[in-house]
Amino acid sequence: MARTVNLAVHTVRREAFVEAAQRLMQTRGWEQMSIQDVLDEVEASRGAFYHYFDSKQALLEAVIERMVDAGLSEAAPAGADTSLPAPAKLQRVFSAIGRWKTEQKALVLALLEVWLSDHNATVREKFRRRMVDRLAEMLTPIIDQGMREGDFNVATAPETARVLVMLLLGLQDVATDLFLDRQAGRIELADVERSLSAYSAAFERILGARAGSIGLIDQSVLVAWFG
Repeated sequence: MARTVNLAVHTVRREAFVEAAQRLMQTRGWEQMSIQDVLDEVEASRGAFYHYFDSKQALLEAVIERMVDAGLSEAAPAGADTSLPAPAKLQRVFSAIGRWKTEQKALVLALLEVWLSDHNATVREKFRRRMVDRLAEMLTPIIDQGMREGDFNVATAPETARVLVMLLLGLQDVATDLFLDRQAGRIELADVERSLSAYSAAFERILGARAGSIGLIDQSVLVAWFG
């Protein structure tokens, strides 16, 4: 029993550091934020910090992991909805993730600055590998459902899910570039829509789904970020 209590205390205390770092990343920026700032925020010692994290980069990884957890949690109900056919279920999953990012826009933008930094390449690679595993795990049963219902025509669900996640990660990179170009006034909203619609079409072709049956981009999310 004592070990269980200690584990719970450990988790809560560690989460306090992560939450503080997340707040500071939004208000100060990750590069400007120091470990001491986090310690001051949670009123903890440096020794307490290093009990949970061996570096500021390890803390960043924990912040990203927390964001991933939150985004996927928003999508989980759609993925588990037994009343939906597979194409609609996929579309709801992607819409839920997109809406979560929009609701957390300030946090996502704060992370974007860190994400584009060259010296965080290791963090990006770890995140990508983790996302492939976690999102593929969510998509696999949906693809399997679509195969059973005749909406998708693929060889195997798990492998197809991993291919689709890699496509989604590529879409994320393209969307980032489009966002920066749109902010700078170099492109129009129509250019964004055309680029992103190509990914929806590729997604459908990989699944062998009917054209127009799966929209990767929620229109309200698109307008919120690029309008």
